[in-house]
Amino acid sequence: MSGILTVARRELAGYFATPVAYVFIVIFLVLSGTLTFTLGNFFARGSADLAPFFAFVPWLFLFLVPAITMRLWAEERRLGTIELLLTLPIPQWQAVTGKFLAAWAFCAIALALTFPLIITVNVLGDPDNGVIAAGYVGCLMVAGAYLAIGAALSALTKNQVIAFVLAVAVCFLFSAAGTPVVTEFLSTNVPVLADIARGISVTDRLQSFSRGIIALRDVIFFLSFIVVWLFANAIAVDLRKAD
Repeated sequence: MSGILTVARRELAGYFATPVAYVFIVIFLVLSGTLTFTLGNFFARGSADLAPFFAFVPWLFLFLVPAITMRLWAEERRLGTIELLLTLPIPQWQAVTGKFLAAWAFCAIALALTFPLIITVNVLGDPDNGVIAAGYVGCLMVAGAYLAIGAALSALTKNQVIAFVLAVAVCFLFSAAGTPVVTEFLSTNVPVLADIARGISVTDRLQSFSRGIIALRDVIFFLSFIVVWLFANAIAVDLRKAD
């Protein structure tokens, strides 16, 4: 664990050493608040919950998380510092895990800074804070899933823009897979794929969390999803480290 924590601390400190971290947090907070109170009809709904916030978070992460991950490995390869990182006396999988955990911790900080929404809904009504807590756990799981995808794709290229576009595209597939438009189309044309699409949809899984249900199958899905993409990340780093 010491190797993982060393890499994680190095990476997390690197985020706040540049304005990128602060820009990301400000954009996330502004957009999440704006969408919750405007398009989410927070006040007009007359319900003391954060359902509108949880509905928009995965779509915000769809663009903002790849902006974090695009530099994870692409920048290391472009600057040539990946060789230095991989020569540290730690296994490669620890470097991959450390980078991922640093990015996940950063997303957790961004989510934690939305606490004024929790205060607001408690002042205006009598919400079930257990449901809200479960929703935040779900949002963190979605962030982890997107981060794992973005990190793996970042390891495939030196170009951060390409890494960003690829990550957005792949994350969109896993987000849109469970939407009614996609599932209805597949149900009509390829019924077998409709069930698969619902099964791999991260937004469908988040809905259970936002209702206050932390089901073991959903937790296992997200953790397995993350592990698979981190494994792909390690393979990509190993294959491309000599480039």
